[in-house]
Amino acid sequence: MDSNKKSSSNSCPFNKLNELFSRKWILYILRDLFIGKKYFNEFKKANPEMSNASLSNNLKYLEKEGFIIKKIVDNETNKTEYSLTEKGKKMNNTLYQMILFGLSELVDDVTDEESEEIKQEFHKILIEEIPK
Repeated sequence: MDSNKKSSSNSCPFNKLNELFSRKWILYILRDLFIGKKYFNEFKKANPEMSNASLSNNLKYLEKEGFIIKKIVDNETNKTEYSLTEKGKKMNNTLYQMILFGLSELVDDVTDEESEEIKQEFHKILIEEIPK
């Protein structure tokens, strides 16, 4: 690909990846989805510093981009459940590789033992036990 050519933001994978991963809180929400969290309040409880507006906007973005499905499970209470789509589940290896890179190249205040525990935990979450 000629890097001097202009491409539309929709056809450039770097633009799309940047749009996805530059969103504040998106990695935490994705982590929570892989862990098995499904409800707005569960995401909020896991990330109390995140505003309701930010959480809502990110969930809408993930739904619009086809990474998650929003399902109303109770019309009376308007209880809504979120789950990963097949497209969303395909991010598991990318997220796991980001964890490995972060541990080996960005984080310097964890012991080798702690690093190994983190790797094993995220391997289990992202590789072994992808939510159904």
